Amino acid sequence: MTSRHIKLGAFLMQTGHHIAAWRHPDAQADAGVNIRHYVDLARRAEAACFDALFLADSVGVRNSEIDSLARTARSDQFEPLTLLSALAMVTERIGLIATVSTTYNEPYHVARKFASLDHISGGRSGWNLVTSSGQGEAQNFNLDEHVEHAARYARAAEFHDVVLGLWNSWEDDAFVRDTVSGQYFDPQKVHPLNHRGEHFRVRGPLNVARSPQGRPVVVQAGASAAGRDLAARTAEVIFVAHQTFEEAQSFYRDIKQRAGVYGRHPDDIKIMPGIFPVIGRTQEEAEEKFARLQDLIHPVVGVRLLSNMIGADLSGYPVDGPLPDLPQTNGGKSRQQLLVDLARRDGLTIRELYLRIAGARGHQQIVGTPQSVADQLQQWFEEEGADGFNIMSPWLPGGLDDFITLALPELRRRGLVRTRYQGTTLREHLGLRRPAHPAAEARQARAAA
Repeated sequence: MTSRHIKLGAFLMQTGHHIAAWRHPDAQADAGVNIRHYVDLARRAEAACFDALFLADSVGVRNSEIDSLARTARSDQFEPLTLLSALAMVTERIGLIATVSTTYNEPYHVARKFASLDHISGGRSGWNLVTSSGQGEAQNFNLDEHVEHAARYARAAEFHDVVLGLWNSWEDDAFVRDTVSGQYFDPQKVHPLNHRGEHFRVRGPLNVARSPQGRPVVVQAGASAAGRDLAARTAEVIFVAHQTFEEAQSFYRDIKQRAGVYGRHPDDIKIMPGIFPVIGRTQEEAEEKFARLQDLIHPVVGVRLLSNMIGADLSGYPVDGPLPDLPQTNGGKSRQQLLVDLARRDGLTIRELYLRIAGARGHQQIVGTPQSVADQLQQWFEEEGADGFNIMSPWLPGGLDDFITLALPELRRRGLVRTRYQGTTLREHLGLRRPAHPAAEARQARAAA
């Protein structure tokens, strides 16, 4: 059996990742606001020994075109930290990762919420650090135009440093809570941040004790040049989209090399591409399942989904014509480039392109048998394409059930995934070290000198 195991995240997207999933007869149409639905999914994923649940988020409805939005299940959903706090109470081991943008939040809020979730869950929280990419989000926060791409990343880099500094406000043993002496905490072990930078002025300390994990796990999702650099410096897990194994392998090797530039070990960063699996006991069954979902896409929805992702309004172009030349977006640059490259490489029309991304949204899509799914995951894992995968179930709960009941047994037969949890925290699941407090580390170094 391999000494390494594939890391697995259950990426929960309301009714499922396919844009028409909510119309599937076995989907939970009101999933976005149905807590019982999420409790059931969390328990299924934990029973299968997934490393973590992952929730995407934006601070606004992603689609401002009402006619197309009205035909999707993307307009209402729980705030992710609120939801994960509830799920922490009905699970024991599985990690809990939420997306929170640096663009329209403040570092103190983010540091406090994730530190609280880490205490509530017993050391299972993770923060997916993103920069917002939607114009609609900007307009919910006193702006007419979205913040420029480079400025978003500059703010995000400082935001990250402030949050980590706040998480180090207290040493592990700072709170003595000695009722006899009347000493609640050791004054020598509190460290106000006193940060003054270009974007933030934050005094601290954080009013939450040091996290059970030392600090929550930091996740990143950027693949642009600015995103890669930030991830190599700050991320412990990277969620990313790739269309081919060659792209995945190139990204993997680039990030691991960049990590060394920042004095980090390559194993300090786990790379987990998104995978959209449609699984059948036979290839024909898998293709039938996928075709059933594809047939549920309304053309207005497909064109709007593609427009939102590619950063340009395509509604005025012939749906069966080629993708036009597009100006560079101020939204997600790496995703725009991925889609343009895909259309040019495969000669896709606008309709063919939106059908291609309707489920996976640019992530790798696999329609096949348990064996073919396992073959691809194994190749990417063993040949420097991934440390694990974020499983994007086509519809819920059925798509997650298919992965658990069909693909996981094959992966276990090959010794590629764990059969039981060996730790209790998200860091332990992912094979990430628990960071020592800088002040405690400095004292130990002085004592050893």
